[in-house]
Amino acid sequence: MAHLSLESLGQDPDAAQEACGTFAFTAAPPPREDVPHLFLDPDHRFQSFLGMGAAITDASAEVFATLPEKAQRALLKACWSPTEGNGYRFCRTSIHSCDFSSASYTYCDEGDDELKSFSIAPDLRYRIPMIQAAQKTSGGRLQLLASPWSAPGWMKDTGTMLEGGRLRPEHHDTWARYITRFLGAWTREGLPFWGLTVQNEPAATQRWESMLWDGVEERDFLRDHLAPALASAGLGELKVLGWDHNRDLLPTRARALLSGAEGTPDVWGVGFHWYETWSGSAPLHSNVAAVHEAYPDTPLFMTEACVEGFERGEIDAWAHAERHASEIIGDLAAGASAWIAWNVLLDFEGGPNHVGNTCFAPIHGDPETGEVQFTRSHAVLGQFSRHLSPGAQRIAASTTRSALRTVAFRNPDGTVVAFLLNQSDAAETVNCTLGDRQVALPSPPRTLQTLRCQA
Repeated sequence: MAHLSLESLGQDPDAAQEACGTFAFTAAPPPREDVPHLFLDPDHRFQSFLGMGAAITDASAEVFATLPEKAQRALLKACWSPTEGNGYRFCRTSIHSCDFSSASYTYCDEGDDELKSFSIAPDLRYRIPMIQAAQKTSGGRLQLLASPWSAPGWMKDTGTMLEGGRLRPEHHDTWARYITRFLGAWTREGLPFWGLTVQNEPAATQRWESMLWDGVEERDFLRDHLAPALASAGLGELKVLGWDHNRDLLPTRARALLSGAEGTPDVWGVGFHWYETWSGSAPLHSNVAAVHEAYPDTPLFMTEACVEGFERGEIDAWAHAERHASEIIGDLAAGASAWIAWNVLLDFEGGPNHVGNTCFAPIHGDPETGEVQFTRSHAVLGQFSRHLSPGAQRIAASTTRSALRTVAFRNPDGTVVAFLLNQSDAAETVNCTLGDRQVALPSPPRTLQTLRCQA
């Protein structure tokens, strides 16, 4: 008789623990409308899963460097060990500074068009050592994704890295060469990059490092300047993602980059963030689904997500963990192939951040005491990253209650993994149907459950 294993995380840890266990399938009777159901259909498959991850920013690395060696080892294992931790596959990091740096900096002197002064010395102090340690802990499996927040101010029409502005036309090639210099310099430190986004949040004028591109500008810069520079530097196999901004304008930017004769084949995938432009609006997973339907062969990456703002008393709030679970399920069910959280580690003030743009992280550390707190959001990320293998294919999955959210995959080894999020305040008994088999499962209120069985 086939069995299903069940892991649970929830608002009530005791109730979640009681719902864990192994359950036996029986023959499936006809479904009943008065009973909640979860239906899994491995015969219908969709996009492939590539991995989960988190960003290592200057802020993350600066906090990490202050921790005792024992705490550092524990954090590395918890995030990147493929056998004892979350086993993250992706790591996103910035090209020179971003808001989550202690200060703005670049890699060359002002006005140095020939980049003779180019040096990644600022990265060698904190960021590169931490990422090297993460790569070692991962067993060499970590795939690095680079993102620029802004070109140096002297290359822009505003003269500053901060508050938006555009790249001056005469510096398009300079900026492309600057990016390839960065990629090459990190490769020489033993950290080759898997991928690159053209620009972080290209439609936002931020108080911090930011730079604007419309869809045509981004497409043309990639096609005419960045892609040739990458090819010339021997980096033509790098995976280039466009957009790297919110879901609201995702379909419009995907169309500009990918559609018709004007689209560029240099775009391998499209990235997006979980933030919503209009406060209080619902997550626009439907836009992810629309792009996936229009361009099914183009991988979609959720490249940045954090709970905006910071309240120390809410570090381990289940609301944050449930938001992560709901957003991951929504994005994967809509067609995303990967999901990358923002800062993997911050201090207990939600920084450091040179413009006061503090936020929540899955892990927080105290540079004064060496204390490290792993939040329930970290555990939620681990439910997905530990149970899904690269190459897993999403399968058809649905529920009969709107408060029960789900997504499911079939791993390369044939196991089916389904995630069930009960967002109601009521306990349920959910009948899980897989082919001609069924099993009744306890579903406590406000709980994320991971189901694992053979197809």
